[in-house]
Amino acid sequence: MRSFEFALISAAEFTEFANKAPYGNFQQTASAAKLREHEGAQVAFIAVKEAGAVVAAALVSTRKAPMATFCSIVDGPLCDLTDKELVDFFTEHLKVYAKQQGAIHVDITPEMPYQILSAEGKPLPPDSPVVANLPAHSTEPNERALDDLKDAGFHHEGFTVGYTAVPRWRFLKDLTGLKNEKELLASYSKRTQWSVKRALSMGVRVREIAVEELETFAKIEQQTAQRRHFAYRGAEYFRSFKNAYGEHAHFMVAEIHTEAYRASMQQRVDELGKLVNSLEIKLNQRETTKIRRRYTEEHSNLLAAQKRLQSAEELCTRGAVLPAAASLFVTHPRETVYLFSGSVEEYKPFYASALIQHEAMLEFCVKRGVNRYNFYGIDGEFNDPEDEGRGVLEFKQGFNGYVEELMGEFMLLVHPHMYGLSQLAHKILKH
Repeated sequence: MRSFEFALISAAEFTEFANKAPYGNFQQTASAAKLREHEGAQVAFIAVKEAGAVVAAALVSTRKAPMATFCSIVDGPLCDLTDKELVDFFTEHLKVYAKQQGAIHVDITPEMPYQILSAEGKPLPPDSPVVANLPAHSTEPNERALDDLKDAGFHHEGFTVGYTAVPRWRFLKDLTGLKNEKELLASYSKRTQWSVKRALSMGVRVREIAVEELETFAKIEQQTAQRRHFAYRGAEYFRSFKNAYGEHAHFMVAEIHTEAYRASMQQRVDELGKLVNSLEIKLNQRETTKIRRRYTEEHSNLLAAQKRLQSAEELCTRGAVLPAAASLFVTHPRETVYLFSGSVEEYKPFYASALIQHEAMLEFCVKRGVNRYNFYGIDGEFNDPEDEGRGVLEFKQGFNGYVEELMGEFMLLVHPHMYGLSQLAHKILKH
């Protein structure tokens, strides 16, 4: 029988453990605690020690609602869920802690994956490069961890499909071995490579913005929220996020530099004009099917370029720099997470969203020596071309990655009777 000790620990002690934990993440940090406190939750860092060393820990939030108080551990606990003895001890003392806070239940969403799949949601072949960089047996369903949690008293809420507050399905890219921008770009699909290069050729540039500019970020996010029918968070939320995460929160904006775009289009028109003129001279000298076909093709390209030049000149009248897309990235010792994003629908042909992803991977992963880039949530539906999340999935698939299916949500009842009463009250209020 091993000897464990349950303890409340400091933010510094928690951070030291969490930064090295196999499944450490931005939701289990002192920064996350600061944000949740700002939102009105009570927070604490709990831990299990063995021989004086922390072997499991979690940031626990307690929220008091009108009809019930509950605790939650988002993307945690940071614990080896296949160590049954440790899980049992942790759960027993977590329940005691929750009772002391007056909670009727504890919700957890473990970061440990249930299984790892291909970008298409299929089992990974043994010879996949992704498999070589994964923990042993992680491509097999993690029934052991699931059973340990159930045996400890947790109720599994099921293997859901769809978007959830804490994403159960996640898209990731392994950057192991990529040393520079050229290698990074080559690791994408041909279509995504083209999109990144296209954005650059059209005058799109990416930069990190300061807190004073968050209104610009929030405005783009609001437009996207209205278009895609999700909740708008607002500039105040983003200011709170930046205040909590500090240097680990990166608000990035992709902007169209209109004069650079106009100059690029003018150069294209000039080059095509010269080419068409030379082909026209050849046709007048001696017409062949090959030259005629080439002339027709390049003349068509010239007309299209002239049209884009007109568009570029019109854009210049709107301003020197036009925000086209925005994204929030969170850096962590283990990974970089692409958390929120928005885009201006009118500027979709500029492929700004693809360029932001590329720049983030380059700056926050490749240059930092971090091999894990987390595109975060997808809805877990891979076979329905009409699915509302299809566009998001295909966009992320273009960067060539893999999928983590997490175990999902679990509930630990602390006061079953009180929980039953609260559920009844919810039903009555709905009618």
